[in-house]
Amino acid sequence: MNKPKLKKPLKEPHSSHSFLSDFILGSQDGLVNVLGILLGISAATGDVRIIFVAAFAALGAESISMGAVAYTSTVARRRQYLKEVDREQTEMKQVPSSEVDEVRNILKGWGYEGDELDEMTNHIASNPKAMLNFMMSFELELAPIEKNEARRSFAVVFSSTIFGSIIPLIPFFFVSSSTIVSGTIASVILSGAVLFFIGASSRQDPQSDLFGGADFR
Repeated sequence: MNKPKLKKPLKEPHSSHSFLSDFILGSQDGLVNVLGILLGISAATGDVRIIFVAAFAALGAESISMGAVAYTSTVARRRQYLKEVDREQTEMKQVPSSEVDEVRNILKGWGYEGDELDEMTNHIASNPKAMLNFMMSFELELAPIEKNEARRSFAVVFSSTIFGSIIPLIPFFFVSSSTIVSGTIASVILSGAVLFFIGASSRQDPQSDLFGGADFR
């Protein structure tokens, strides 16, 4: 018996948080936050020490805050995913016909009809694990979240926030009280260049043009 051909690629949803997305989140937030503080403090004082104290205080607070947000949000997403898994398993036991109909409707939406639709539906419904994964991915459109993902997300966002926060500070290591304005200008230029690079690296289209770095969608 020939297996029916898929009319739609089975692209299972993946967790929206990857290493790259976490790195971009932390580095952009840290960079913009510290740059804003540097612009304000440097306009108010020419004392480089005060500028560094304020910037490093912001760096510490922001990196901890961003890391904590990444951790708690990932834990919440994992709990939500597991809750939906339990609910789906309960429905598969209590109202199996309704769940099979949902599978059928999804496949019908992909273009399956007649015997081919019935065969695909029966293939999936005959395997509880396959049916559960199918419903989680294509009905609820939820991606599994590993147990250690929260710790990984915290580490990446925390470290990338520190990295981003240091970028606008770099020019100030080479200025004195009399050259604060030059340091501020250099900080803005450097920060803008790094933001452009981060934006360009986040683009999914490898054929994007030079100005793709300005896209921060």
